[in-house]
Amino acid sequence: MNPLVLAVAQPHVTPLDVARNAVVHAASVRAAAARLVVFPEMSLTGYELDAPLLAEDDARLDPLVAACAATDTVALVGAPVDGPHIAMLAIDGGGARVVYRKQHPHQTEERFAAGPGPAVFEIDGWRLGLAICRDTGVATHAASTAELGMDAYIAGAVDRPEAVDQVAERARGIARAYGVWVAFSSFAGPTGGEFDETAGRSGIWSPDGSVAARAGQAPGEIARATLFHLAHV
Repeated sequence: MNPLVLAVAQPHVTPLDVARNAVVHAASVRAAAARLVVFPEMSLTGYELDAPLLAEDDARLDPLVAACAATDTVALVGAPVDGPHIAMLAIDGGGARVVYRKQHPHQTEERFAAGPGPAVFEIDGWRLGLAICRDTGVATHAASTAELGMDAYIAGAVDRPEAVDQVAERARGIARAYGVWVAFSSFAGPTGGEFDETAGRSGIWSPDGSVAARAGQAPGEIARATLFHLAHV
């Protein structure tokens, strides 16, 4: 299996402006120089719990689709979708498709239904277990995802600044417990849901729990690492 260049991005997000946010996501994809770029929970709308649902064929995503086509990148982005669910969509040069629906919504997310179960996304032979925010703190989620067979555990999240250390420890624990790479893309800057500030500090952890790459707290930052198959770590 070839190495996988992965980036976690925490772009500037404008509340409810999918068109603008897609353009900003596209710029992040071009800047990341990675095969896979992971974005935070609800990154296309902001963490706006009343945001209109997004369809996979929404024309506002075209700039992001074009950027992925030009760079041979797959972007994992966040948005509310039909169900309704808080979802992760995979976007490449061929368009967008929903690949995961959040299994463990917060009580404040009562608008959204729980997703049907764990999911793995495959890219270039890599099996990526998918999660969204609170999923990562439910021990059975990583365990049930690992049962599907995964080389990495990938999540988009929105957290408060005071949760940074807890989230990092959680990532280390998952990496060590399952011997996989872990990547968390965490929202940076203000957003809805009473998040006047968010944590940022998106990161990538090696299977031994060590930090492979870490962003700061500011919006617009990107962290990147090359993932090697376990036999080569």
